Amino acid sequence: MTATEPTQNQPPEAELQFDIGSTDDSLERMVELFARHGDVYRVFVPARKAHTYVIHHPDDVKRVLVSNHRNYTKGVGLDRVKILLGKGLMTSEGDLWKRQRYMMQPFFHRRVITEFAQTLDSANDRFLARWEALTSRGEPVNLTDEMSELTLDSVLRSIFGRDLDRMSQQVGGNPFEVVTKEQGRNLQFAFKFRSLAKVVAELLAKRRAQQAEHFDYVAMLMSARDKETDAPMSDRELIDEVMTLIVAGHETTASGLNWTWYLLSQHPEVEARLHAEIDAAPDMTAPSLAQMETLTYTQQVVNEALRLYPPGWLLSRRTIEADVLGGYPIAPGTNVLLPLYLLHRDGRFWKDPDVFWPERFAPEHESERPRFAYMPFAAGPRHCIGETFALYEMLIHLYKVARRYRLIHVPDKPLELEAQINLRTRYPLHMRLERR
Repeated sequence: MTATEPTQNQPPEAELQFDIGSTDDSLERMVELFARHGDVYRVFVPARKAHTYVIHHPDDVKRVLVSNHRNYTKGVGLDRVKILLGKGLMTSEGDLWKRQRYMMQPFFHRRVITEFAQTLDSANDRFLARWEALTSRGEPVNLTDEMSELTLDSVLRSIFGRDLDRMSQQVGGNPFEVVTKEQGRNLQFAFKFRSLAKVVAELLAKRRAQQAEHFDYVAMLMSARDKETDAPMSDRELIDEVMTLIVAGHETTASGLNWTWYLLSQHPEVEARLHAEIDAAPDMTAPSLAQMETLTYTQQVVNEALRLYPPGWLLSRRTIEADVLGGYPIAPGTNVLLPLYLLHRDGRFWKDPDVFWPERFAPEHESERPRFAYMPFAAGPRHCIGETFALYEMLIHLYKVARRYRLIHVPDKPLELEAQINLRTRYPLHMRLERR
C-alpha cells in the first residue's frame, strides 16, 4: 500500500472534494481512496472550507484514541447526533463528560449487567413465541425489523423496568416505537424522538413522588452522585442520558445481530459448529453473563461478525492542539476520521480479511494482529460503556434461538451496505425458520 508522494510534508490528497463521512457513498469512496493512497490521506470539504484527514494504521488509531486522547474531542458528524441526543455520554465533552462517565460506569459492571438476565430472557421468549406462530404458518420473518424490535424492547425494559408497560398503556402503545418505525435518521426523526423527552421527564417526576423501589437504569441514574459535590444529575442531564441509552443501546446491537444471522446462514459449517456448542450447553433459564461466556465459539462468531460489519463503522475526532499522525503534521482543529470497517479488513493484519472465519478470535491467534486492529466498540477512555451489556444481549439471543431454529436466508433483494451513522443492510433481510 504505497502512498503517493506528499507535497510540503502533507499526506496525499483525494482528487475529489466532498463531505467525506457524511455522503451516502462515503464508504465506497473510502475503500477506493485507501487502496490508492494508503494509511493517511486528506480530503478537502468545500462546505467547511477545510481538510478532513483519514487514518487507518493501528498505531495512529491508538494515538488518537488512547495515548494522546486528551488532544482530541469528538469530531465532524456529531452535530446531527447532538440534535438527537443532547449532551449525553455519546456527545458530551470535557468536565461534563468526565463527571457523567464516572457516575455511570458502575452501572455497567458485570455484576449489575447479570441482574438483567431475566429481562433479556423474557424479551427473547416473547419473540420466540411470535416466531413459532410464523413457523407454523410457513411464513418467513423480516429479520432486520425483528432484531430492531427485540433489541429496542430489551433496552427499554432495562431502562424503564416495569414502568414501560404502564407508559405504553397510557398512550395506547410503546411511546418509543418511532425508533424502529422511522428508518431515516434525519431532522424529522430527531424532532419526533426529542419530543419523547417529556415522557421521560414525567416519569422522573412520578418516581420522585412515589419513592418506590425500582431496578432499572432510570433508578440507577437518579441515584448517581457527583464524586466531589455529591450532587445528583439535573433533569436535563438525566433525560439526555436516557435518550442516549435508548439509541446507542438499540441500533448497534440490532445491526450486529442482523449481520450475525446473515453470516451464519451463508456458512453452514460455522452454523453447525455453533449449534453443536449451544446444544452441548445445559438448558438454562435466564443464563448469567458468566454462563454465556462459556460459549467460546459463539463469542468468536459474534466477534467475527462485528469485525466484518462493525455497526459503528466510522469514528470521528478533532484535534485540539497540533499532532503528528503517520509522520504528517495535523493542525489544531482538524477533523480526523477512523474508518473501522477498513481497519477490520486490512490484509496486513488479518489473514484472508474478507473471509468469515470465527476461529481467528481463538486465543492462539490473538498474537497475529496488533491490539488496535479490532475495536468494534472503539477504545480508550471513550470506548462504549455498554460493550459488555451488548455482547451479553447478543449471546443470550443466539443461545435461545439457535437451540430451536436454523435461519435460512430468503433473498429477495440484493445485499447492499448502508453506511450512515451505523452500518446496516440497505434492505431488510428475510429468513425462513426451520425447527431443529
